[in-house]
Order: sequence, then structure tokens, then C-alpha cells
Amino acid sequence: MHGALHVATTGMSAQDTNLKVISNNLANVSTVGFKKDRAVFEDLLYQTRRQPGAQSGADSQLPSGLQTGVGVRTVATQKQFQVGDIQVTDQSFDVAITGAGFIQIALPDGNIAYTRNGQLGIDGENRLVTAEGLLVEPAITLPDQVTSFSISNDGIITVTTAAAGSETPQQIGVLELANFVNPQGLLPIGQNLFTETAASGAPTVTTPGSEGTGFLKQGALETSNVNAVEELVNMIQTQRAYEINSKVISTADQMLQYVNQNL
Repeated sequence: MHGALHVATTGMSAQDTNLKVISNNLANVSTVGFKKDRAVFEDLLYQTRRQPGAQSGADSQLPSGLQTGVGVRTVATQKQFQVGDIQVTDQSFDVAITGAGFIQIALPDGNIAYTRNGQLGIDGENRLVTAEGLLVEPAITLPDQVTSFSISNDGIITVTTAAAGSETPQQIGVLELANFVNPQGLLPIGQNLFTETAASGAPTVTTPGSEGTGFLKQGALETSNVNAVEELVNMIQTQRAYEINSKVISTADQMLQYVNQNL
């Protein structure tokens, strides 16, 4: 097969993957706490026909070699953890993280997941849960007849109830944050959740505002950090790169046709 055909095929495959990444970013432009991805590419092994620095004579060396590349591949997708815009909602159970850190979530299998989505609520047993009904970790249970619910910047949760003699706010728990040495190493599992991996390192659990974590802001949510205009520009660049690689295939095919017909 003509070498250019193979190289252009790898280029088209890489750009197809890139377009999938861009489309997923655009699809989640309104997802609370979503972190955009970017595709990472690397060139493939080179075919070396003449080694740089090889002896070309008794007293001479080649100043450069002869290597031909064989294409490109997608080596990774990286999450970009820049903080999104903070949108005020005035909902008591909404909470945004203004810096680094993740809210801990208890999965049904007993493992812990992590999220930037602060759209919280309560279930039928007055427990603080996510929109999917997963429990916040550590578990926080509200008393009956709650009349006000407050989360301080450092995660302290206080409530007042309608019970007689309960006008004084009472503390019922602390909303802790987890932080990682390498957040890009976290594994996204859907539902706005991430899980720990060897690449992310073990979590450091602390109160908001300490050990490099951000503060909490009640009555607000962190929007997606996807910039729609930037993604549209990336999509156009990807489209052009795909077209150029397809043009290479067309040109190589025409060259092969010429050889078959004229030689």
C-alpha cells in the first residue's frame, strides 16, 4: 500500500476521535460542574533509512538522517479542571466550590466517588443526596420540621426547626471536600462522578478552604467550563484537518492510477 495512504488514514482516525471529544464537550455545555476534555496526540514510530551522524566517508558524518513518519495516534484525553462560572440560584441545597476540591459521594457498592456538581437535595429519610439519589459522604441527615438550612463557606451545616425552643441554629454536620495531587488522573464514570485511580493518587479529605481546596458558596452552582465559541473553532480546525487528510488519500490514489495506466 502507498505509504501516504496509511499515514493519512491514521490522521483521519485521530481527527475523528478529536471530533468525538469536541462533540461531548458541546453536548455538556449546560451540565453543572462538567469539565471539558481535550485529545492528546503523538506521532508514531519513524522508519529510519539513514541514521543522523552515521559515517558517510572516512572522515565525514551525515549532518541529518532520513526518517519517514508513519502517522499519528490519540494517546490520551485529559480533563481540564479550570473552575467554571458561578451561577447564583438562591436554592438552599445548591452549593458551588469556588476553587479546587470535590464533594464525596457514596456509591451503592460502598466505594466513594467524587463530583463537582453541587445540585443537592434530600431523600425521603431527610438525608442529603445528589440528583441521582446517591448519599453525600459523610452522611448528613436533617432533623424533622427544618425551617432553614445553611452551609457556611467552610462547610459547616446548620439548621433551625419548627420545634418549640429550637430557634437557635444547630450544627448537624460538615460538608467535607476531597482533593487530589493529579485530578486529571481521576476516572470519569458518568453521572458527573469521578473515581480514584493510581494516577490521581489518594484523596486528601479536609474542610473547605484548607489544604488548597476552595470555599463553598451556598445558593449557587458551578457551570460547565466549556467555552462554546472555543469548541466551535476547534471543530472547524478538526474538520479542515480531516479534509486535508482525505485529500492526501485522493491524491495518493490518483498517483497509483497514473502508475497503473502509464507504466
